[in-house]
Amino acid sequence: MKYVWIGLGWLFVFLGVVGIALPLLPTTPFLLAAAVCFSRGSQRMHDWLLNHPTLGPPIVNWQTNRTITRKIKVVALLSMGGLFAISVFMAIDPRVLLLQGTVLTIVGVFLWRQKEP
Repeated sequence: MKYVWIGLGWLFVFLGVVGIALPLLPTTPFLLAAAVCFSRGSQRMHDWLLNHPTLGPPIVNWQTNRTITRKIKVVALLSMGGLFAISVFMAIDPRVLLLQGTVLTIVGVFLWRQKEP
């Protein structure tokens, strides 16, 4: 079972890293899931993830204080706005734009309302 947890941890790390570039794919929840999986499969990998200079701080901030830094909020909101602008530019079906805009707005409001460290 140890290797299943480690494999899932790496899958979630991969999805989290991909989520940095894709606004609809959330980064922090995948990294939190990776931390949980690594904690059950490998303490060494769990420690590596929490101490990683880029991936670790958002996990630690969320686990300890339930906070998100302003920089992460701004980058996420700008990415979501950019994605929506690209969708408008590509003349996506208005129903899809409405759904996308609704989801992005809900996520944006959730992010912005979180405490900052």
